[in-house]
Amino acid sequence: MWAKKHLLYTEATRHPFILSIRDGSVDLSSFKRWLGQDYVFVREFVPFVASVLIKASKKSDDGNDMEVILGGLASLNEIAWFKSEASKWDVPLSNTVVHKANQNYRRFLENLMLPEVDYAVAITAFWAIEAVYQESFAHCLEDGSKTPSELQDTCQRWGNEGFGEYCRSLQKIANRCLEKASSDVLTKAEVTFLRVLEHEVEFWNMSHGCA
Repeated sequence: MWAKKHLLYTEATRHPFILSIRDGSVDLSSFKRWLGQDYVFVREFVPFVASVLIKASKKSDDGNDMEVILGGLASLNEIAWFKSEASKWDVPLSNTVVHKANQNYRRFLENLMLPEVDYAVAITAFWAIEAVYQESFAHCLEDGSKTPSELQDTCQRWGNEGFGEYCRSLQKIANRCLEKASSDVLTKAEVTFLRVLEHEVEFWNMSHGCA
């Protein structure tokens, strides 16, 4: 199982779409496709995070988990950012045809919002989703990268050190919850983690024009 997780994590964070941004060869039509589809995804992601917050309010007595999650949401304000970027890139959002990979990912999030989903499972998924973006876009900012100047803002948004620290805070919360979890919940969290990685790879494939 560890080998599969490691392989999938590498596929998700070093996908050809990300590598094309890093080496400057990215087809901007692929970037625009990602932009429009990710806006649609974020509109489902925000309710998912809200559901994680509700679970955190019941499981975190000191409120620290809620503070961490809310802090990240406030700093990102993703819906407004995507609308602004779409306007800049002339990407129409109102008539976006939702790709199958996006539909499947959103359906996966809907299932994670169900009340019976354990907090440990939900927070693990939340951390994994954020961590994939952080590591992917941070790679595009490292020394030696040739990321196009017009994509620097996007990469900085998720690849900056502040967002990296946020992801590490989410990981600490997830680890703490999993340490106390039953074997059944641990299994569900592991399966959910793998499914997040699979959906991320499929989303990159869609953006890159491979699916």
